[in-house]
Amino acid sequence: MTLGARSASGRRGSQLGDTLFAGACQAAGGFVLLLLGGIIVELFLGGLPAFKAFGLPFLWSTEWDPVSEVFGAGVSIYGTIVTAVLSILLAVPLAFGVAFTLTELAPPWLRRPVGTAVELLAAVPSIIYGMWGFFLIAPLMAQYVQPPLIDSLGELPGIGALFQGPPFGTGILTAALILAIMILPFIAATMRDVFEQVPPVYKESAYGLGCTTWEVMRNVVLPYTRISVAGGIMLGLGRALGETMAVTFVIGNANRITTTLFGPGNTIASVVALEFGESETGSLKLSSLLALGFILFVISFIVLATSRFLLRSRLKG
Repeated sequence: MTLGARSASGRRGSQLGDTLFAGACQAAGGFVLLLLGGIIVELFLGGLPAFKAFGLPFLWSTEWDPVSEVFGAGVSIYGTIVTAVLSILLAVPLAFGVAFTLTELAPPWLRRPVGTAVELLAAVPSIIYGMWGFFLIAPLMAQYVQPPLIDSLGELPGIGALFQGPPFGTGILTAALILAIMILPFIAATMRDVFEQVPPVYKESAYGLGCTTWEVMRNVVLPYTRISVAGGIMLGLGRALGETMAVTFVIGNANRITTTLFGPGNTIASVVALEFGESETGSLKLSSLLALGFILFVISFIVLATSRFLLRSRLKG
């Protein structure tokens, strides 16, 4: 075989390999879309009887009565959104402090072990967080945190209603605290990575003008990375919205809306986890649980789509 023939044969083999590889990658991407679409369709079709039975008021109804077969998603949606938002409010300052320390303050020998420790928090199973929260955090909240807050902030007009009630330890605030610890490594890792992407010349110029470390962070780093930081926070919010077992352990699992943060409640994920096993096939209760799953999917999709949009906007910029 001549050299030209060997070269032509090699090109044909390479083209065939490229074609097969491209086809396999496209098939994998199509499978993911097909799987995602199958989940959406299954949840929607499964929850369709509940949507037909209760209509649009299903979204804000607070009644959940399996005996009378009357169900509403209002309490679960409220608990899901409140715990997730509270967890973000608690986690973001801590995550910013961690990222700020790792990128600007910590000596090089300390950055790697601390960064590794933060990332390892993401590997802890959620049920471990739930057990830890129930057996350790809830008693500490009941004994040392909630009573002082009730005696001080509970007496204030307006916001005092948020800090009233018996100090049981479990409740919405405890669930939000556990969620904050769970999403902390995701937000901190994102912040650290985007802070490190700031061109050194920007920070060096600010230091050359006499700026302090905090002034450089506030006036240079944060404006440069604000969209990516917001995207990372939204990713953490999406993680908090769908958490199940950790929240189920500590939220109290009561189907009512309370004004106090110490009161019990539930989330969409906790309701599904607790009551799915007791639902009969074809029952209105099972359909309502599937409808809750569809609602949670829509909420999570909106949050994650927003985060991806923010991150993509920053990359394009």
